Amino acid sequence: MSRSPSQDEIDERTEATRPTPATLDLRSRAVPANDAVTVGPVAGLGLFGLPRAYWTLWCGMLLNRLGGAVFLLLGLYLTRERRLSPELAGLVISLYAAGGLLAGPVGGALADRLGRRATLLGGTAASGAFMLALGGARSTGIIVVLAPLLGFFTDLCRPPLQAAVADLVPPADRARAYGLLYWAMNLGFAVASALGGALAVDHFGALFVIDALSTFAYTVIVFLGVPETRPVAFVAATAGIDGSGARERPGSPDSQRPGHWAPFRDRPFVTFALIQVVLLVAFAQVIVALPLDMSAHGLDVKRIGLLLGLNGVYIVVLQPLALRYGRRWGHVHRLAGGALLTGLGLGATALAGGPLGYALTAALWTLGEVGFSTASPAIVAEFAPVAQRGAYQGVYQLSWGTAIMAAPVLGSLVLASAGSTALWGGCLVACFTAAALHIRITGRRLR
Repeated sequence: MSRSPSQDEIDERTEATRPTPATLDLRSRAVPANDAVTVGPVAGLGLFGLPRAYWTLWCGMLLNRLGGAVFLLLGLYLTRERRLSPELAGLVISLYAAGGLLAGPVGGALADRLGRRATLLGGTAASGAFMLALGGARSTGIIVVLAPLLGFFTDLCRPPLQAAVADLVPPADRARAYGLLYWAMNLGFAVASALGGALAVDHFGALFVIDALSTFAYTVIVFLGVPETRPVAFVAATAGIDGSGARERPGSPDSQRPGHWAPFRDRPFVTFALIQVVLLVAFAQVIVALPLDMSAHGLDVKRIGLLLGLNGVYIVVLQPLALRYGRRWGHVHRLAGGALLTGLGLGATALAGGPLGYALTAALWTLGEVGFSTASPAIVAEFAPVAQRGAYQGVYQLSWGTAIMAAPVLGSLVLASAGSTALWGGCLVACFTAAALHIRITGRRLR
């Protein structure tokens, strides 16, 4: 026998079937590992749609490079002004490079732990002070001690700068942002080369003062115009809370404190860095092997200097065009394309033989340099979790340091034992191999 439902039962059924109103929660509970997170004044947009804080860093780096003629003429300064033997001058320069090699991982770890701004301020201030000290040093022992310290603090600033760009700029615009920064560095390099060479004739010591003052000016620019860019996700992660104020689950990636050795345990990233070493060892032959090859073909020192200086001129002229027409390509394809052009330019050097040939081949490998140098830091930013951007950029810096230290030994050995054709042919093979590996391995990992 059925009974009529009571009023309470009717109310319960009505409540159960009533549609739940939809709500939209705008609070971010989790931050994607590789997305830029910007807040407050950092997010303000400036020229070309890039943040104003980015342009402040850009101007600071340009000013710093305009005073950077010392590094180009350090060997000449040590032998002419300080009367060091060529062998001892080479040792000092090697010690400077060794200090820079160690600076990458340390600078990256400090950028993640203390912040990008604090690391930049400390690195630039110390670099300017050691530059003045080296310019005033008269004792060979003091010069030997100061050289690696100067190299260390100079290169300490690179990982926080690269990480700050990744913090400030969205992923789609990072390659363009890194490209513009690279363009500013080379514009400063070109101007510093011309002015430094003229000034060094009678006032070599003034170069150290100018370099130190430009570095201190960079410090002031960062202090006054650049806020801390380390993402909010990292600050919340180290406290164990998410963006809504709630305690995060222990397994959440953003709740883990950054480990300094984490990039070395990231196999795909380590593979990418090792592929880059192959490419960079070939590219770094332009530092030592190319001048030797030019000299063997009868070019004098003045003409060799002018031809090598074309690299900076080519970058200033070609990079804006390359960035404009290469925007449709992804980071990996731009990197692989740069490796192919570098290989073609270096390989064609075997056929150069004269000034015109070297100038044309330099245009090819410079265009390749623009491709891989602007794409690679953007790819590193994609590999890196938010809390470890500095560490990843610092470890990637080891690829450059390793290549620059290995390239002179390998290049001079091949040049002496097998000749220039074998050297430049080997560079072509190395670059093409790196391009193929990036397409096959790096591209698959990022997809």
